[in-house]
Amino acid sequence: MGEHVIKMPDVGEGVAEAELVEWLVEIGANVREDEVLASVMTDKATVEIPSPVEGKVMWQGGAIGDVLAVGSPLIRLEVDGPGNVKPGAALAEAQPKKAEAPAPPKTEKPKTNGAANGHAVASPAGAPQEAPQPAPQGAAPQGAPRAEGEKPLASPAVRKRAREAGVDLRRVHGTGPAGRISHEDLDAYFETGGNGVASRGAQYARNTSVTEVKVVGLRRKIAEQMRAAHERVVPITYVDEIDVTALEDLRKELNDTRKEGRPKLTVLPFLMRAMVKAIAEQPHLNSVFDDEAGVVHQHGGVHIGVAAQTPGGLMVPVVRHAEARDIWDCAGEVARLSEAAKNGKASRDELSGSTITITSLGAMGGIVTTPVINHPEVAIIGVNKMQVLPRWDGQEFRPRKVMNLSSSFDHRVIDGWDAAVFVQKIKALLETPALIFVDD
Repeated sequence: MGEHVIKMPDVGEGVAEAELVEWLVEIGANVREDEVLASVMTDKATVEIPSPVEGKVMWQGGAIGDVLAVGSPLIRLEVDGPGNVKPGAALAEAQPKKAEAPAPPKTEKPKTNGAANGHAVASPAGAPQEAPQPAPQGAAPQGAPRAEGEKPLASPAVRKRAREAGVDLRRVHGTGPAGRISHEDLDAYFETGGNGVASRGAQYARNTSVTEVKVVGLRRKIAEQMRAAHERVVPITYVDEIDVTALEDLRKELNDTRKEGRPKLTVLPFLMRAMVKAIAEQPHLNSVFDDEAGVVHQHGGVHIGVAAQTPGGLMVPVVRHAEARDIWDCAGEVARLSEAAKNGKASRDELSGSTITITSLGAMGGIVTTPVINHPEVAIIGVNKMQVLPRWDGQEFRPRKVMNLSSSFDHRVIDGWDAAVFVQKIKALLETPALIFVDD
Protein backbone atom coordinates (compact mmCIF):
# COMPACT_ATOMS: atom_id res chain seq x y z
CA MET A 1 0.00 0.00 0.00
CA GLY A 2 1.16 3.55 -0.69
CA GLU A 3 0.05 7.13 -0.29
CA HIS A 4 -1.00 9.51 -3.04
CA VAL A 5 -1.17 13.25 -2.31
CA ILE A 6 -3.43 15.38 -4.47
CA LYS A 7 -2.46 19.06 -4.51
CA MET A 8 -4.54 22.15 -5.20
CA PRO A 9 -4.42 22.49 -8.98
CA ASP A 10 -4.08 25.70 -10.98
CA VAL A 11 -7.80 26.47 -11.44
CA GLY A 12 -7.35 29.52 -13.63
CA GLU A 13 -4.77 31.74 -15.24
CA GLY A 14 -3.26 34.09 -12.68
CA VAL A 15 -5.05 32.45 -9.73
CA ALA A 16 -2.72 31.86 -6.78
CA GLU A 17 -5.25 30.51 -4.27
CA ALA A 18 -8.77 29.17 -3.99
CA GLU A 19 -11.33 28.85 -1.23
CA LEU A 20 -12.49 25.40 -0.16
CA VAL A 21 -16.30 25.53 -0.27
CA GLU A 22 -17.34 21.86 -0.14
CA TRP A 23 -15.97 18.42 0.72
CA LEU A 24 -17.74 15.66 -1.22
CA VAL A 25 -15.90 12.80 0.50
CA GLU A 26 -15.18 12.04 4.14
CA ILE A 27 -12.10 10.65 5.87
CA GLY A 28 -12.19 6.88 5.60
CA ALA A 29 -14.28 6.87 2.42
CA ASN A 30 -13.23 4.86 -0.64
CA VAL A 31 -13.12 6.92 -3.82
CA ARG A 32 -13.03 5.93 -7.46
CA GLU A 33 -10.92 7.42 -10.20
CA ASP A 34 -12.50 10.65 -11.54
CA GLU A 35 -14.84 10.89 -8.52
CA VAL A 36 -15.22 14.51 -7.39
CA LEU A 37 -13.45 15.08 -4.07
CA ALA A 38 -14.06 18.76 -3.34
CA SER A 39 -15.28 22.06 -4.75
CA VAL A 40 -13.21 25.23 -4.62
CA MET A 41 -14.07 28.79 -5.58
CA THR A 42 -12.16 31.67 -7.09
CA ASP A 43 -13.53 34.88 -8.59
CA LYS A 44 -17.08 33.56 -8.01
CA ALA A 45 -16.48 30.53 -10.25
CA THR A 46 -16.77 27.12 -8.58
CA VAL A 47 -14.44 24.34 -9.75
CA GLU A 48 -14.76 20.64 -8.92
CA ILE A 49 -11.56 18.70 -8.11
CA PRO A 50 -11.68 15.03 -9.24
CA SER A 51 -9.47 12.19 -8.04
CA PRO A 52 -6.87 10.98 -10.54
CA VAL A 53 -6.59 7.62 -8.76
CA GLU A 54 -8.62 5.11 -6.79
CA GLY A 55 -8.01 4.94 -3.06
CA LYS A 56 -9.12 5.58 0.51
CA VAL A 57 -9.25 9.07 2.04
CA MET A 58 -6.69 9.33 4.86
CA TRP A 59 -6.37 13.10 5.35
CA GLN A 60 -8.00 16.35 4.25
CA GLY A 61 -6.02 19.55 3.83
CA GLY A 62 -8.48 22.10 5.17
CA ALA A 63 -11.91 22.95 6.50
CA ILE A 64 -14.74 24.62 4.63
CA GLY A 65 -13.87 28.29 4.22
CA ASP A 66 -10.10 27.79 4.26
CA VAL A 67 -8.14 29.48 1.46
CA LEU A 68 -5.52 27.13 0.00
CA ALA A 69 -2.60 28.13 -2.19
CA VAL A 70 -2.17 26.51 -5.59
CA GLY A 71 0.20 23.56 -5.16
CA SER A 72 -0.57 23.00 -1.48
CA PRO A 73 -1.72 19.54 -0.31
CA LEU A 74 -5.49 19.11 -0.69
CA ILE A 75 -6.12 15.46 0.18
CA ARG A 76 -4.13 12.28 0.90
CA LEU A 77 -5.28 8.86 -0.32
CA GLU A 78 -4.15 5.36 0.57
CA VAL A 79 -3.71 3.52 -2.73
CA ASP A 80 -2.62 0.15 -4.04
CA GLY A 81 0.97 0.35 -5.19
CA PRO A 82 3.72 2.78 -4.21
CA GLY A 83 1.75 6.03 -4.57
CA ASN A 84 3.56 9.33 -5.06
CA VAL A 85 4.95 9.75 -1.49
CA LYS A 86 6.55 7.39 0.96
CA PRO A 87 4.00 5.71 3.25
CA GLY A 88 3.63 7.66 6.50
CA ALA A 89 6.09 10.34 5.41
CA ALA A 90 5.40 13.87 6.58
CA LEU A 91 4.49 16.27 3.83
CA ALA A 92 7.24 18.74 3.05
CA GLU A 93 4.75 21.51 2.36
CA ALA A 94 3.14 23.48 5.18
CA GLN A 95 -0.12 21.74 5.92
CA PRO A 96 -3.33 23.68 6.44
CA LYS A 97 -5.50 22.93 9.45
CA LYS A 98 -6.46 19.29 9.43
CA ALA A 99 -10.15 18.45 9.16
CA GLU A 100 -10.68 15.82 11.85
CA ALA A 101 -13.16 12.99 11.54
CA PRO A 102 -16.19 13.55 13.73
CA ALA A 103 -15.77 12.20 17.27
CA PRO A 104 -18.07 9.39 18.41
CA PRO A 105 -21.05 10.60 20.44
CA LYS A 106 -20.61 10.60 24.21
CA THR A 107 -22.95 8.64 26.39
CA GLU A 108 -22.85 11.07 29.29
CA LYS A 109 -25.81 13.35 29.57
CA PRO A 110 -24.77 16.95 28.81
CA LYS A 111 -25.26 19.52 31.55
CA THR A 112 -25.99 23.18 31.15
CA ASN A 113 -23.03 25.44 31.86
CA GLY A 114 -23.78 28.06 34.47
CA ALA A 115 -22.42 30.79 32.18
CA ALA A 116 -24.80 33.29 30.66
CA ASN A 117 -24.26 31.93 27.14
CA GLY A 118 -26.43 28.91 27.90
CA HIS A 119 -24.28 26.46 25.87
CA ALA A 120 -24.43 22.78 26.87
CA VAL A 121 -21.12 21.22 28.03
CA ALA A 122 -20.67 17.46 28.37
CA SER A 123 -18.87 16.26 31.52
CA PRO A 124 -15.76 14.12 30.88
CA ALA A 125 -15.95 10.48 31.85
CA GLY A 126 -15.13 9.89 35.48
CA ALA A 127 -15.48 13.54 36.46
CA PRO A 128 -17.39 14.25 39.67
CA GLN A 129 -20.98 15.19 39.02
CA GLU A 130 -21.79 18.82 39.64
CA ALA A 131 -24.73 20.03 41.66
CA PRO A 132 -27.96 20.12 39.66
CA GLN A 133 -28.18 23.21 37.49
CA PRO A 134 -31.27 25.43 37.19
CA ALA A 135 -33.83 24.09 34.77
CA PRO A 136 -34.05 25.95 31.44
CA GLN A 137 -36.74 28.54 31.04
CA GLY A 138 -40.10 27.10 29.95
CA ALA A 139 -39.47 23.79 31.70
CA ALA A 140 -39.18 24.76 35.36
CA PRO A 141 -39.83 21.82 37.70
CA GLN A 142 -43.13 22.17 39.48
CA GLY A 143 -43.19 20.40 42.84
CA ALA A 144 -45.34 20.53 45.92
CA PRO A 145 -45.93 23.91 47.59
CA ARG A 146 -43.36 25.15 50.06
CA ALA A 147 -43.94 24.38 53.69
CA GLU A 148 -46.71 26.29 55.41
CA GLY A 149 -45.42 29.65 56.57
CA GLU A 150 -42.29 29.52 54.38
CA LYS A 151 -42.01 32.82 52.55
CA PRO A 152 -40.64 32.53 48.99
CA LEU A 153 -37.88 34.98 48.07
CA ALA A 154 -38.89 37.47 45.35
CA SER A 155 -38.68 41.18 44.55
CA PRO A 156 -41.70 43.42 45.20
CA ALA A 157 -42.29 43.70 41.44
CA VAL A 158 -42.41 39.91 41.07
CA ARG A 159 -44.75 39.63 44.06
CA LYS A 160 -47.10 42.28 42.64
CA ARG A 161 -47.18 40.56 39.25
CA ALA A 162 -47.91 37.18 40.85
CA ARG A 163 -50.60 38.68 43.07
CA GLU A 164 -52.34 40.31 40.10
CA ALA A 165 -52.23 37.00 38.24
CA GLY A 166 -53.56 35.06 41.25
CA VAL A 167 -50.43 32.92 41.53
CA ASP A 168 -49.23 31.45 44.82
CA LEU A 169 -45.46 32.05 44.75
CA ARG A 170 -44.95 29.01 46.98
CA ARG A 171 -45.71 26.90 43.90
CA VAL A 172 -43.19 28.69 41.66
CA HIS A 173 -39.71 27.23 41.33
CA GLY A 174 -37.01 29.87 41.84
CA THR A 175 -33.68 29.58 40.02
CA GLY A 176 -31.91 32.46 41.77
CA PRO A 177 -29.67 32.34 44.84
CA ALA A 178 -31.41 30.56 47.76
CA GLY A 179 -34.34 29.84 45.44
CA ARG A 180 -35.10 33.48 44.70
CA ILE A 181 -37.93 33.84 42.14
CA SER A 182 -37.31 36.09 39.14
CA HIS A 183 -39.57 37.39 36.39
CA GLU A 184 -38.14 34.64 34.14
CA ASP A 185 -39.19 32.00 36.67
CA LEU A 186 -42.68 33.47 36.72
CA ASP A 187 -42.73 33.44 32.89
CA ALA A 188 -41.77 29.76 32.95
CA TYR A 189 -44.58 29.06 35.40
CA PHE A 190 -47.12 30.79 33.15
CA GLU A 191 -45.83 28.99 30.05
CA THR A 192 -46.24 25.56 31.63
CA GLY A 193 -49.61 26.36 33.13
CA GLY A 194 -48.18 25.71 36.58
CA ASN A 195 -48.06 21.93 36.05
CA GLY A 196 -44.84 21.40 34.09
CA VAL A 197 -46.71 20.93 30.79
CA ALA A 198 -46.28 23.59 28.12
CA SER A 199 -49.45 25.53 27.42
CA ARG A 200 -50.41 27.66 24.47
CA GLY A 201 -48.37 30.47 26.01
CA ALA A 202 -45.21 28.53 25.15
CA GLN A 203 -45.31 30.03 21.67
CA TYR A 204 -44.23 33.29 23.29
CA ALA A 205 -41.27 31.75 25.09
CA ARG A 206 -38.03 33.65 24.75
CA ASN A 207 -35.51 32.23 22.33
CA THR A 208 -31.99 33.12 23.44
CA SER A 209 -30.14 30.83 21.04
CA VAL A 210 -27.34 32.18 18.86
CA THR A 211 -26.33 30.34 15.69
CA GLU A 212 -22.89 30.99 14.20
CA VAL A 213 -22.83 30.87 10.39
CA LYS A 214 -19.38 31.07 8.84
CA VAL A 215 -19.22 33.40 5.85
CA VAL A 216 -17.66 31.27 3.11
CA GLY A 217 -17.76 30.71 -0.62
CA LEU A 218 -19.88 32.99 -2.75
CA ARG A 219 -21.23 34.86 0.27
CA ARG A 220 -17.67 35.84 1.26
CA LYS A 221 -16.93 36.98 -2.29
CA ILE A 222 -20.08 39.11 -2.24
CA ALA A 223 -19.09 40.57 1.14
CA GLU A 224 -15.62 41.47 -0.14
CA GLN A 225 -17.04 43.10 -3.28
CA MET A 226 -19.60 45.10 -1.29
CA ARG A 227 -16.94 46.27 1.15
CA ALA A 228 -14.70 47.41 -1.71
CA ALA A 229 -17.61 49.30 -3.27
CA HIS A 230 -18.55 50.94 0.04
CA GLU A 231 -15.00 51.95 0.93
CA ARG A 232 -13.84 53.16 -2.49
CA VAL A 233 -16.82 54.44 -4.45
CA VAL A 234 -18.52 57.82 -3.88
CA PRO A 235 -22.01 57.11 -5.26
CA ILE A 236 -24.79 59.37 -6.46
CA THR A 237 -28.22 57.82 -7.08
CA TYR A 238 -30.65 59.26 -9.62
CA VAL A 239 -34.28 58.07 -9.77
CA ASP A 240 -36.78 58.75 -12.54
CA GLU A 241 -40.20 57.39 -13.51
CA ILE A 242 -40.64 55.67 -16.85
CA ASP A 243 -44.00 55.28 -18.58
CA VAL A 244 -43.68 51.82 -20.11
CA THR A 245 -47.25 51.46 -21.41
CA ALA A 246 -46.18 51.57 -25.06
CA LEU A 247 -43.19 49.33 -24.33
CA GLU A 248 -45.40 46.70 -22.71
CA ASP A 249 -47.81 46.77 -25.67
CA LEU A 250 -44.91 46.27 -28.07
CA ARG A 251 -43.35 43.56 -25.94
CA LYS A 252 -46.64 41.63 -25.83
CA GLU A 253 -47.08 41.92 -29.59
CA LEU A 254 -43.53 40.71 -30.28
CA ASN A 255 -43.92 37.77 -27.90
CA ASP A 256 -47.26 36.76 -29.39
CA THR A 257 -45.86 36.78 -32.94
CA ARG A 258 -42.30 35.60 -32.32
CA LYS A 259 -40.84 32.88 -34.51
CA GLU A 260 -40.33 29.38 -33.20
CA GLY A 261 -37.11 29.04 -31.24
CA ARG A 262 -36.89 32.69 -30.29
CA PRO A 263 -36.76 33.48 -26.56
CA LYS A 264 -39.56 35.26 -24.73
CA LEU A 265 -38.86 38.95 -24.30
CA THR A 266 -38.73 40.63 -20.91
CA VAL A 267 -38.06 44.31 -20.23
CA LEU A 268 -34.30 43.68 -19.89
CA PRO A 269 -33.43 43.27 -23.61
CA PHE A 270 -35.17 46.58 -24.41
CA LEU A 271 -33.29 48.25 -21.56
CA MET A 272 -30.01 46.79 -22.77
CA ARG A 273 -30.51 48.14 -26.29
CA ALA A 274 -31.54 51.53 -24.87
CA MET A 275 -28.35 51.58 -22.78
CA VAL A 276 -26.25 50.79 -25.86
CA LYS A 277 -27.76 53.77 -27.72
CA ALA A 278 -27.33 56.06 -24.69
CA ILE A 279 -23.70 54.96 -24.25
CA ALA A 280 -23.01 55.83 -27.89
CA GLU A 281 -23.71 59.46 -26.92
CA GLN A 282 -21.92 59.28 -23.54
CA PRO A 283 -19.17 56.66 -23.91
CA HIS A 284 -17.52 57.61 -20.59
CA LEU A 285 -20.43 55.91 -18.77
CA ASN A 286 -19.16 52.58 -20.10
CA SER A 287 -15.95 52.65 -18.11
CA VAL A 288 -13.89 50.93 -15.43
CA PHE A 289 -12.07 53.19 -12.97
CA ASP A 290 -8.64 52.09 -11.76
CA ASP A 291 -8.60 54.44 -8.77
CA GLU A 292 -5.18 53.29 -7.59
CA ALA A 293 -3.56 54.27 -10.88
CA GLY A 294 -5.91 57.23 -11.39
CA VAL A 295 -6.94 55.97 -14.83
CA VAL A 296 -10.42 55.54 -16.32
CA HIS A 297 -10.54 52.73 -18.89
CA GLN A 298 -13.28 53.67 -21.36
CA HIS A 299 -14.42 50.58 -23.27
CA GLY A 300 -15.74 50.49 -26.80
CA GLY A 301 -17.49 47.16 -26.28
CA VAL A 302 -20.61 47.30 -24.07
CA HIS A 303 -20.35 44.32 -21.72
CA ILE A 304 -23.47 44.40 -19.55
CA GLY A 305 -23.49 42.54 -16.24
CA VAL A 306 -26.95 41.29 -15.28
CA ALA A 307 -27.29 40.67 -11.55
CA ALA A 308 -28.95 37.28 -10.95
CA GLN A 309 -30.12 35.76 -7.69
CA THR A 310 -28.97 32.14 -7.29
CA PRO A 311 -29.39 29.59 -4.48
CA GLY A 312 -25.87 30.47 -3.32
CA GLY A 313 -26.26 34.25 -3.52
CA LEU A 314 -25.97 37.12 -5.97
CA MET A 315 -23.97 36.53 -9.16
CA VAL A 316 -23.41 38.82 -12.15
CA PRO A 317 -23.09 36.98 -15.47
CA VAL A 318 -21.97 39.20 -18.34
CA VAL A 319 -23.61 39.69 -21.74
CA ARG A 320 -20.61 40.58 -23.86
CA HIS A 321 -20.76 43.02 -26.78
CA ALA A 322 -24.37 44.02 -26.36
CA GLU A 323 -23.70 46.67 -29.01
CA ALA A 324 -23.44 43.85 -31.57
CA ARG A 325 -26.63 42.02 -30.50
CA ASP A 326 -30.22 42.64 -31.53
CA ILE A 327 -33.05 42.47 -29.03
CA TRP A 328 -33.66 38.73 -29.55
CA ASP A 329 -29.98 37.90 -29.19
CA CYS A 330 -29.82 39.92 -25.96
CA ALA A 331 -32.84 38.03 -24.59
CA GLY A 332 -31.39 34.64 -25.47
CA GLU A 333 -28.01 35.40 -23.90
CA VAL A 334 -29.59 36.73 -20.69
CA ALA A 335 -31.67 33.55 -20.39
CA ARG A 336 -28.67 31.29 -21.05
CA LEU A 337 -26.36 33.02 -18.61
CA SER A 338 -28.99 33.27 -15.87
CA GLU A 339 -29.67 29.55 -16.10
CA ALA A 340 -25.95 28.74 -16.01
CA ALA A 341 -25.46 30.94 -12.95
CA LYS A 342 -28.41 29.40 -11.07
CA ASN A 343 -27.13 25.88 -11.81
CA GLY A 344 -23.57 26.75 -10.78
CA LYS A 345 -22.27 26.09 -14.30
CA ALA A 346 -21.28 29.62 -15.30
CA SER A 347 -17.60 29.85 -16.18
CA ARG A 348 -15.16 32.36 -14.77
CA ASP A 349 -15.14 34.29 -18.06
CA GLU A 350 -18.94 34.47 -18.03
CA LEU A 351 -18.85 36.05 -14.56
CA SER A 352 -16.22 38.73 -15.18
CA GLY A 353 -15.35 41.60 -17.48
CA SER A 354 -18.52 43.71 -17.26
CA THR A 355 -18.31 47.44 -18.00
CA ILE A 356 -21.78 48.46 -16.75
CA THR A 357 -24.43 46.53 -14.79
CA ILE A 358 -28.21 46.10 -14.61
CA THR A 359 -29.84 45.03 -11.35
CA SER A 360 -33.50 44.09 -11.01
CA LEU A 361 -35.64 42.49 -8.32
CA GLY A 362 -38.47 41.86 -10.77
CA ALA A 363 -41.94 42.05 -9.23
CA MET A 364 -40.33 42.61 -5.81
CA GLY A 365 -38.34 45.57 -7.06
CA GLY A 366 -39.92 48.11 -4.75
CA ILE A 367 -40.55 51.73 -5.62
CA VAL A 368 -37.00 53.02 -5.17
CA THR A 369 -33.69 51.27 -4.55
CA THR A 370 -30.11 52.50 -4.13
CA PRO A 371 -28.07 50.07 -6.23
CA VAL A 372 -24.48 49.42 -5.16
CA ILE A 373 -22.06 50.05 -8.01
CA ASN A 374 -20.27 46.93 -9.22
CA HIS A 375 -16.76 48.24 -8.49
CA PRO A 376 -14.63 49.13 -10.48
CA GLU A 377 -17.43 50.09 -12.90
CA VAL A 378 -18.83 53.63 -12.72
CA ALA A 379 -22.55 53.06 -13.35
CA ILE A 380 -25.36 50.65 -12.51
CA ILE A 381 -29.00 50.78 -13.68
CA GLY A 382 -31.64 49.49 -11.24
CA VAL A 383 -35.07 48.35 -12.41
CA ASN A 384 -37.96 48.75 -9.95
CA LYS A 385 -41.33 47.02 -10.10
CA MET A 386 -43.94 47.96 -12.68
CA GLN A 387 -47.28 49.38 -11.49
CA VAL A 388 -50.52 50.59 -13.05
CA LEU A 389 -51.07 54.13 -11.76
CA PRO A 390 -53.30 57.07 -12.73
CA ARG A 391 -51.48 59.74 -14.72
CA TRP A 392 -52.82 63.09 -15.96
CA ASP A 393 -52.70 63.46 -19.76
CA GLY A 394 -53.78 67.12 -19.84
CA GLN A 395 -57.50 66.34 -19.91
CA GLU A 396 -58.11 63.45 -17.56
CA PHE A 397 -56.45 60.80 -15.48
CA ARG A 398 -55.69 57.60 -17.37
CA PRO A 399 -54.21 54.27 -16.16
CA ARG A 400 -50.59 53.96 -17.23
CA LYS A 401 -47.95 51.30 -16.66
CA VAL A 402 -45.01 52.95 -14.93
CA MET A 403 -41.80 51.90 -13.24
CA ASN A 404 -38.84 53.70 -11.73
CA LEU A 405 -35.23 53.41 -12.77
CA SER A 406 -32.93 53.79 -9.75
CA SER A 407 -29.42 54.31 -11.08
CA SER A 408 -26.15 54.89 -9.22
CA PHE A 409 -22.97 56.49 -10.56
CA ASP A 410 -19.44 56.91 -9.24
CA HIS A 411 -19.43 60.64 -8.50
CA ARG A 412 -15.63 60.72 -8.58
CA VAL A 413 -15.70 60.46 -12.38
CA ILE A 414 -19.38 60.98 -13.34
CA ASP A 415 -21.02 64.35 -12.69
CA GLY A 416 -24.67 64.54 -11.62
CA TRP A 417 -25.59 66.32 -14.84
CA ASP A 418 -24.10 63.55 -16.99
CA ALA A 419 -25.92 60.95 -14.90
CA ALA A 420 -29.25 62.74 -15.42
CA VAL A 421 -28.69 63.12 -19.18
CA PHE A 422 -27.88 59.40 -19.43
CA VAL A 423 -31.04 58.30 -17.60
CA GLN A 424 -33.19 60.78 -19.53
CA LYS A 425 -31.94 59.31 -22.82
CA ILE A 426 -32.86 55.81 -21.65
CA LYS A 427 -36.26 57.12 -20.51
CA ALA A 428 -36.98 58.65 -23.90
CA LEU A 429 -36.12 55.42 -25.69
CA LEU A 430 -38.20 53.21 -23.40
CA GLU A 431 -41.22 55.52 -23.54
CA THR A 432 -41.05 55.58 -27.36
CA PRO A 433 -39.74 52.04 -27.95
CA ALA A 434 -39.83 52.26 -31.74
CA LEU A 435 -36.77 54.52 -31.45
CA ILE A 436 -34.80 51.57 -30.06
CA PHE A 437 -34.99 49.92 -33.47
CA VAL A 438 -34.02 53.03 -35.46
CA ASP A 439 -30.42 53.06 -36.68
CA ASP A 440 -28.68 56.35 -35.97
